[in-house]
Amino acid sequence: MLPRSAAGDRNPWLIAVVVSIATFMEVLDTTIANVALRHIAGSLAADADESTWILTSYLVSNAIVLPISGWLANVIGRKRFYMICVGLFTLSSFMCAVSTSLDMMIVARVLQGIGGGGMAPTEQSIFADTFPPEKRAQAFAIYGLTVVSAPAIGPVMGGWITDNLSWHWVFLINLPVGLLSLTLVGWLVTEPELLRRERRELLDKGLNVDVFGFVLVVLGFGALQICLDRFELDDGFASVFISSLAAISAVSLMTLAVWEWVHPQPVVDVRLLRHRGFAICCGLMFLVGFMLISTTQLLPQMSQTLMGYDATTAGLTLGVGGIASLLLMPVVGFVTGRKIQPKWLILMAILGVSWSMLRAASLDIDIGFWTISTTRMTQVMWMPFLFIPISTVAYVGLPPAENNEASALINLMRNLGGSFGVSYVTNMLQERGQFHHERLAEHITAYNGYGWTTPLAPVDAMVQAQASIMSYLDVFWLLGMLALIVAPAALLLPKVPRRPAAGH
Repeated sequence: MLPRSAAGDRNPWLIAVVVSIATFMEVLDTTIANVALRHIAGSLAADADESTWILTSYLVSNAIVLPISGWLANVIGRKRFYMICVGLFTLSSFMCAVSTSLDMMIVARVLQGIGGGGMAPTEQSIFADTFPPEKRAQAFAIYGLTVVSAPAIGPVMGGWITDNLSWHWVFLINLPVGLLSLTLVGWLVTEPELLRRERRELLDKGLNVDVFGFVLVVLGFGALQICLDRFELDDGFASVFISSLAAISAVSLMTLAVWEWVHPQPVVDVRLLRHRGFAICCGLMFLVGFMLISTTQLLPQMSQTLMGYDATTAGLTLGVGGIASLLLMPVVGFVTGRKIQPKWLILMAILGVSWSMLRAASLDIDIGFWTISTTRMTQVMWMPFLFIPISTVAYVGLPPAENNEASALINLMRNLGGSFGVSYVTNMLQERGQFHHERLAEHITAYNGYGWTTPLAPVDAMVQAQASIMSYLDVFWLLGMLALIVAPAALLLPKVPRRPAAGH
């Protein structure tokens, strides 16, 4: 048994499943609430602009907790910290469900984000400590099921719930899952003696709390998340509010990087980025979040606004891709490190993502349900080939005692990638839509059949629809080119220990 294993004398695969339950719930919740937002806003008497704070409040508190979750796990104890996070997330989910005002909902979402922020990094740290390097790929296949498939399932489930039940059930479904997770983790997961000893040593020598670093984390990541989430709604850098947030975030994060590099007990261990493989993995995980989360929003939004799909049907367009990811996860876990080095799988996957995005750039406004669904499948079928090898190679060469901090950083990069991706896609759709509308409108004259007697409303609707679909195609093309540019970075990754063949 590994000295840092959370399995104790139990089967490590059982522990892997147990700690994945709550993380799946948390990742699912990040997308399931998006679909129900309009219904929630109507019930709470909030307008469209105010309702976005229901999403922003969660993302901000989540972004603040993520980078310091490794430090908190070391100070509080990994198992205890994980259970606190699950408990807080479950309780705040109930608070969300019974909210009667926008203010009450925002407070509950802030608490929910705090609880959710610590779950995924702690789970990944448990996986890294419980499985030896040659078996981590298969273990991370289970973890990947939560991170890659949950965003695809979320809109489907959220759409069905809002269409058939009420928005309250978006949050109430977390209660039985959270209670089950708390029961099983408390019963089955072990806090190994080595981790308890390290915690005692840390506390005995005096806990030098990095208060200034924590303040910089709150200012830097909090301001950054609000800036990204509100960028398009508040007119981007033309807004004093957005420009101020961007400046605060930039100064805080640059100061944080320098401060944490020299601090003896940093809340965010940026010194881990000295390891070349880990630094590259953080960048590639940012790409995973950027592509996965932004396109998870892109296709359902396109199908609802241009094809007139309801929430359930729009969510189902992601279903085929989710099934493909589920089927491929164990396959990728099996081959990673056994026959093929992760960097070759990662290179293939990035090129595959690029191809799928460029292929999507050739769609037109007359596409049907299955065309959208298969387009999504070709986009996300590569994600297991990215997520599992990146998660596996990230810990190569790192001291085992740093696994908590490493997990926090790499999960932070995935979440930041998602936030940047959604903000970028939203802003580009707005800009390119206006651009194409202006270019198309220039050609609407009496000389091509549109005279003074032609009703303007139907003509403008056609122009608007064409401009919208062209803006979506532009975004797909830009995402495809971004993946193509990033692809060579995979070649710089280190090798991982080969997993011995069965029977040897």
